[in-house]
Amino acid sequence: MVAALQGPDPGVRGVGAQGGPSTPTLVGVSPQTAPARLHVVTGKGGTGKTTVAGALALALAADGRCVLLVETEGRQGIAQLFDTPPLPYEERRVAVTRGGGEVKALAIDIEEALLEYLDMFYNLKRAGRALRRMGAIDFATTIAPGVRDVLLTGKIKEAVTRRHDGQRVYDAVVVDAPPTGRITRFLGVTGEMSQLTRSGPIKTQSDGVMAVLRSPQTVVHLVTLLEDMPVQETADAIAELDQTHIPVGSVIVNMATEPLLPADALDRAAEGRISGADLAPALATAGVGNGALAGALAREAIEHARVWASQDALRGRIQALGRPTVELPLLTGPIDLGALFELAGRLEEHLAVGAAA
Repeated sequence: MVAALQGPDPGVRGVGAQGGPSTPTLVGVSPQTAPARLHVVTGKGGTGKTTVAGALALALAADGRCVLLVETEGRQGIAQLFDTPPLPYEERRVAVTRGGGEVKALAIDIEEALLEYLDMFYNLKRAGRALRRMGAIDFATTIAPGVRDVLLTGKIKEAVTRRHDGQRVYDAVVVDAPPTGRITRFLGVTGEMSQLTRSGPIKTQSDGVMAVLRSPQTVVHLVTLLEDMPVQETADAIAELDQTHIPVGSVIVNMATEPLLPADALDRAAEGRISGADLAPALATAGVGNGALAGALAREAIEHARVWASQDALRGRIQALGRPTVELPLLTGPIDLGALFELAGRLEEHLAVGAAA
């Protein structure tokens, strides 16, 4: 079952927490009720959106499905994530999943994408290569950043709609997209291009891209942390995306941690009602106690409880956005392929719970 992140729930390392007070839920849905096939993953810088995109691609590829993971920012982040050599401008398999599923990855090269575009619509591949030798292509895409976004979204749309022998080549496409501050412009610039042209290949291509981006085939997932600025950027991005009629999927809370104290102790500590004297008897019984240690532990408990209370308040702000929400737990150790599969497994669990609901 290819599912979309489209309903409320909890739920990755450096990607979120598993539970705790006010933890929301993720609902996944079956292909019959959720035709979303293009999953755009965005988030404020530092929230772990590339890791989330990689884990989501693995989750969607389970049980024999084929998923394309697309990088748009030229950082080779996907290659680092999957511990592979730098990706060329071609689709390469980076992981095999349960049931023979596979994840292929593509790092879009802007110059090559423009050459492909010129060849596809104007039969100008040879002329395009001449322009590249003169540096004209790099110059054009540098002074007109909107051109880059048009080429990127055009290539993404082509992958989503590509068929071979009448069958879709990819069951899903996951995009590691630009940050939240730029996501609406990135996804909407092709629509602006369409308004500037009355007819011809550019008009046709632009309309085709926007038809996909504004359809139920597409969902934009927003990755955040339980911190004020990422949560605010998430809220702003959702409002902007709604205005442009681009479908919003889930809010994915990354790097959330679980409380270290039980609920009643959390409340007491957050109010400053825990002291060294409260902890000293237990420490003495354990044979490790002294007044200084008890006082230090009490201060740490108070700080932890107040941080948790602040994060829980942010959970409330996220829930108020009215979007499906998933929390992913903070893991220990480096993000390697094993960690990615663990995160993918957690996403799969949530998808399965949502589909059964």
